[in-house]
Order: sequence, then structure tokens, then C-alpha cells
Amino acid sequence: MTSTAKSSRSRTRHTGAAAVALTAAAALLAGCSSDGTSDNPLDSEKAETGTVVVGSNNFAESTLLADIYGEALRAKGLNVSYKHNIGSRETTYGLMKNGSITVLPEYNGALLSYLDPKAGQESAEAVNEAVKAKLDKALTLLESSPAEDKDSVSVNAETAEKHGLTDASTLADLKDIAPDLVIGGSPEFQTRQQGLKGLEAVYGLKFKSFKALDAGGPLTQAALTQNEVQAADIFTTDPTIVKEKFVVLKDPENLFGFANVTPLVHKDALPKEGVDALNAVSAKLDTETLLDLDAQVQLEKKDPLDVAKAWLKSAGLD
Repeated sequence: MTSTAKSSRSRTRHTGAAAVALTAAAALLAGCSSDGTSDNPLDSEKAETGTVVVGSNNFAESTLLADIYGEALRAKGLNVSYKHNIGSRETTYGLMKNGSITVLPEYNGALLSYLDPKAGQESAEAVNEAVKAKLDKALTLLESSPAEDKDSVSVNAETAEKHGLTDASTLADLKDIAPDLVIGGSPEFQTRQQGLKGLEAVYGLKFKSFKALDAGGPLTQAALTQNEVQAADIFTTDPTIVKEKFVVLKDPENLFGFANVTPLVHKDALPKEGVDALNAVSAKLDTETLLDLDAQVQLEKKDPLDVAKAWLKSAGLD
């Protein structure tokens, strides 16, 4: 298996220009912490002794996951502060290495692609071992959750009903009907192994045609909703799935690689009770749950900290 296609967007959904803009506007970001602190998220000073600093990249799901991690740690009596909306992996990884951040929600396959773009991805366990071998010696991964946010082929509700596709259906179930379907995605999806080439080689899928849109963004979402395409590359925790009743087809051959939500931690700054708390979160967090939590934040406009606290309580982790 080659590296996951998701490495192309690096799970930050932002280019380096966004990080530059954040640096220029650092003062405006000072009030972003969930705990009300005014710390600059780009501040590279090491955390105060005894304080666990939880960071997040600058997209909604990362902020939510950081709040889940932070509140799980607080429930164990640890002193926690937040640095939210930092920017790209290039920035957050540097802050992790120098100890400015203690904990960061990561995606194992995307992190491996960042550390070693040529690395293969045969299993989640193998990905994690490969990441650990490439990480800075001050850092390590904790246990991965079953929750993944990665590329998928999803169909709209009309197509699912017409062809009897359900949440239990796999990509293989499209083989006989693919010639009648238009599939959409980014222009690169048409030529990537983790795209049309792989769908044909691994699952034998030959679609009626391909419509070039964007990388799981509003163009793709709208085209699938309006039935301009019947199948599309949609990320597995996109709240549009819930809103529009898209059906995500399972990928048993792992064509799209691995993207398990996994805590990245600074070894010396997180005590054992913190490690245990985050591993307990990973054990409870699956893709269906994360999709629901994302929908609460992004569609229902709930405060991510409130969503995090409510889920931790429901999971017995508060």
C-alpha cells in the first residue's frame, strides 16, 4: 500500500500562507484558548513545569479533539492549558519538539507521510511503529483510536436508495453499477492510485465519467447533494454526510490508507495518569462518534468545549 492520499492536504486544510497570516495576526489569536487564557498560540516558550499544554491545528475537528484530550486530562487532576488554532503541521511539529506543546491530536497515516513521504502503510499498527521510528526522540505516539478522518467514496441518498446501498456496503458493491455513475473529486483524484486508478485496480470499478471538483470541499459536497455526481471523494468525518444522508462505502482493502486519530505527546511532560487518560479516550472514540461530534460543532454551532465535556461524561471519562 502506498502513502495515503490524505497526506496531500496534510489534515490541516491550509497552506503555508495561512501560517504566515496567523503569525502576522498573532495578537488577534491570543483569545482562542478554551480555558480563557490569552497565550499566543505561536509562542515557543516551554510550558510551565507541571502544566500540560494541549495544542491544535487550525481546523474545527482538531480544536474539538484538543478539547476532548484536555478535559480528559483535567478529569485526572492535571493542570491543563490550551494553544488552539496554531497552523500547519510544519509549525505544530516544531512546537512539539521544543516542548512548547505537550499533547497534539494527530492522524497517524498523514503524520507518517509528513515524516517519510515514501513510507508504505500496510496496517495501522505498522504505521504507528513507522511513525515512532521517524519521530524526534523527545516525542512518541500513544494508542490510536478507531476513529479515522480520511478519503472515502460516498454516494448520495438517492443513489443509495436506488441501488440498495447501506452503511454496511463496500466499494466492491459498486462494481456492477459504477458504469452508470458519475464520480467527482479533486482533479488529482482522477490520476492517483488513491483515486480512480486504485479503485479500478483494487476493486474493478469503472465509472461512467469523472467530474473535476475540489478536495472534498463545498463544490464536491454540492455536486453530490444535487446529484450532479452520484459518488464522490468525501472525507469520512465531514458533517455533510450526516446532513445530506450520504452513505460512506467501506474500504476493506485499505486503498485510502490509514488516518486514525492518535495523540502525539512530548514524552517528558506527560505523567502516567495523563497517558492512561488519553489511551482511554482513544479506546472509546470511533469514526461514527467523531462524525456526530463534528456535526454538533460545525452544523449545530455548539461550543467545542461543551461538546467535548458532554461526550466525556457520556463515555464515563469525566
